[in-house]
Amino acid sequence: MGAVAQQVIGIDLGGSAIKLGRFTPSGDCLADLTVPTPQPSTPEAVLEAMVEAINRLDPHHEAVAIGLGTPGPADAAGRVARVAINLSGWRDVPIADWLEAKTGRSTIVANDANCAGLGEAWLGAGRNFQDVIVLTLGTGVGGAIILNGKLFVGRHGTAGELGLITLNPDGVPCNSGNRGSLEQHCSVQAIERETGLAPAALFDKAKAGDAAAIAFWQTYGYWLGAGLTSLIYVLTPEAVILGGGISAAAEFFLPATLAEIDTRVLPSSREEMPILMAELANRAGIVGAARLAFQAFVESQTGNRPE
Repeated sequence: MGAVAQQVIGIDLGGSAIKLGRFTPSGDCLADLTVPTPQPSTPEAVLEAMVEAINRLDPHHEAVAIGLGTPGPADAAGRVARVAINLSGWRDVPIADWLEAKTGRSTIVANDANCAGLGEAWLGAGRNFQDVIVLTLGTGVGGAIILNGKLFVGRHGTAGELGLITLNPDGVPCNSGNRGSLEQHCSVQAIERETGLAPAALFDKAKAGDAAAIAFWQTYGYWLGAGLTSLIYVLTPEAVILGGGISAAAEFFLPATLAEIDTRVLPSSREEMPILMAELANRAGIVGAARLAFQAFVESQTGNRPE
């Protein structure tokens, strides 16, 4: 199978926009496109919009497969969007079957945070590693586990909810039913609850030398380090990658995070393990969705691996 035949399409489906990219096995993006998500964003309307965008992106049908990231969990087989947050009426939608029927291209589905993590692992900060934890510090705290270069989602497709691990059993209630989760200490909502300020404002205050803001970021780094400690002990990754909007303030919290990890984690569990900043920003989703399609449909058939 030649390089042209091995092209795939990566799609990142969001509440306001649908991003698409057409990729080669080496990670070159030959074309990309962003279209608005239909409103209301019913499964049927979104399917129609995606099919139209795919036809625009790949008019000559050069891509053999599609990877799709959706804002919610998929089933373990990568066929069904079980729930899609901020989209109307999405519950157990067999979106892979629908796209295959409409486009003639093999399709696989995964959670968008997992796709973003896989993108970072393939072409971003994790490209030199096989075992990686990606933690996204944003409105919530999400993440992805990459083992042997592949996404780990567990038996039911829901593994890797890294932000929901417990830090304080008696802490702030979490939407998950947990209390004192990593998300309740390290997300945008947690920062705003604790300080009354958005992370960007706190970052600006710290840059200006505000002592209270600097102290807050050190506390933030402490909690993040404690959370990463548990993840590192369980998974012993080759690298940890931090992304999401809050990671822009890393210069103020990362020293405290590293100090906690140095104190809490045995050297044998973190040998030569860097903590890196994500590199792909909002392109990570389409990159990871494309990688997912390559792994599922191209490598499995040819035995070849993308570079």
